[in-house]
Amino acid sequence: MPFDRESLALLDEALAVLADGFRHLPDVPQTLDLAQLREPLLAAARRLQDNAPYHHPLYVGHMQKPPHPVARLAYTLTLWLNPNNHAYDGGRASSIMEQEAIGEIARMVGWPDSQGHLCGGGTLANFEALWVAREQHPGMAIAASSQAHYTHERLSGVLGVPFRSIAADARGRMDASALEDALRDGTIGTVVVTLGTTATGAVDPLEQILALRARHTFRIHVDAAYGGYFTLADNLDADTRQAFDCVAQADSLAIDPHKHGLQPYGCGCVLFRDPAVRHHYRHDSPYTYLSSDDPHLGEISLECSRPGAVAVALWATQRLLPLVPGGTFAQDLAAGRMAALTLHGALAGDARFAPLFPPQLDIVVWAVRADTASQASLRARALYAAAREHDLHLALVTLPKAMLEACTPVRTWDADTLTCLRACVMKPEHREWMDKILARLDTAAELAG
Repeated sequence: MPFDRESLALLDEALAVLADGFRHLPDVPQTLDLAQLREPLLAAARRLQDNAPYHHPLYVGHMQKPPHPVARLAYTLTLWLNPNNHAYDGGRASSIMEQEAIGEIARMVGWPDSQGHLCGGGTLANFEALWVAREQHPGMAIAASSQAHYTHERLSGVLGVPFRSIAADARGRMDASALEDALRDGTIGTVVVTLGTTATGAVDPLEQILALRARHTFRIHVDAAYGGYFTLADNLDADTRQAFDCVAQADSLAIDPHKHGLQPYGCGCVLFRDPAVRHHYRHDSPYTYLSSDDPHLGEISLECSRPGAVAVALWATQRLLPLVPGGTFAQDLAAGRMAALTLHGALAGDARFAPLFPPQLDIVVWAVRADTASQASLRARALYAAAREHDLHLALVTLPKAMLEACTPVRTWDADTLTCLRACVMKPEHREWMDKILARLDTAAELAG
């Protein structure tokens, strides 16, 4: 379980190994007063009890997954040094470990020679990719689907470039025909392709968008913050598999190891297919970056100071769980998708619910049937609250009528949107816990009426 204490013995052993590497230095007298530290630490523990149980399999709400024990331990171990990965001077070992970890992610998506680094999360990863896109196509618009993450429009505003929203189809994917219509005026310089939307886990048709790129000139940035690791899963449907098989033809990619990569927050990653984009990052810094002729991470990143502990945690996790097809890591991803298919099938067989299209990844969305859209939204909110009272933590999502009409959840549409329920069954344990999840959902539905 995430609250294990047995692993602390390994941390003690690792700290002894770390300390041995610095034993030649003069001793520093210890002034640590454990009694003084106890009160604020226990107070913090008590305050942290006021949280949903994000670590537990009964939490299926948002995209929150507990870090792997080795990631927790490696991250904590590194804090005794607190390296800064902006430069080799501030974090030599952790900088090299970051490059090695990034290299493994890049090879996973088919880029053996690329440019990339870690950052605070998907927003920063997308920001850097869109910033490079702006530099490559100055003054041209950025386009993303209406179901893409909201930050793409916001980041376009920060970058001072126009943003174009492209309609989504009934499955929440970018509509390739709508994109083609938008491309005809020649104003779009970058298209954001989402592999795993936040609302429904939809995967945009990358192959079709690549075909459009052959007729129009634009960059393709893949926002795979949520879904990127699913390229390793062996149980994707044909359309989804096709999209992931095309990722290597994109220009840039964002992926979040703090989602499916089993890492603590915040750990995002941005990758560029062409290493030459690093010239956009060039800057004068007469006070640092002088100790090595090799590029420091701060010279190929918009951020300066970055925590080395994040890189060490990722490196250790990938050493334990390599990013290879058929490995333990890949099997856990496939298990999450199987759990999603099981949940979707159970919902489809329940007259009280109207699930959307079969999940492409491991996110399941469903409506509560009612006479009107307003009633269905109210019932969804009531079920959400009732489930929480029984320690089943779901999420709510509002979706447009166009995405829901096919599953006919209501008789009368008195609203243009519908509040639905959403589950991210992304933990490896969710497949084994599905019977318990369904039992609590049934109880909550009965109580909610």
